[in-house]
Amino acid sequence: MATVLFFSEDTTFKPKQKSAIRQWIEGCISAEGFKAKELNMIFCSDAYLLEMNRAYLNHDTYTDIITFDHSEEEKEIIGDLFISIDRIRENAAKFGVSEVDELHRVIIHGILHLMGYGDKSKHAKAQMRDRENHYLGLRKF
Repeated sequence: MATVLFFSEDTTFKPKQKSAIRQWIEGCISAEGFKAKELNMIFCSDAYLLEMNRAYLNHDTYTDIITFDHSEEEKEIIGDLFISIDRIRENAAKFGVSEVDELHRVIIHGILHLMGYGDKSKHAKAQMRDRENHYLGLRKF
């Protein structure tokens, strides 16, 4: 059984339906032929994630997610997803979607990165969006 843990840093946000989110994540990972060993989701503020972006990636910009891959073996997932709840809320309003849908899109986006999907080229972005939409469509909650 995978270990999917939820934490909050510099925010009071706590996700609802943790068990359903865990099952969905584990199903997505399994469907790609991977095994989830340890996945930490850390929900935080814009300020917290901006400092991480500066410190670890040398980027001085706000972002919705930073993904750290700690996997040592092929086809295993060990990683940390740092997710800005401020960005989730702002982007949900900007794109006209619910905050829950935007949160789930960002979660699956980070997980897809851990499974080797990129988003730097036009083709990679299209493939990433296709996989995001596929897995968002599989949610049962």
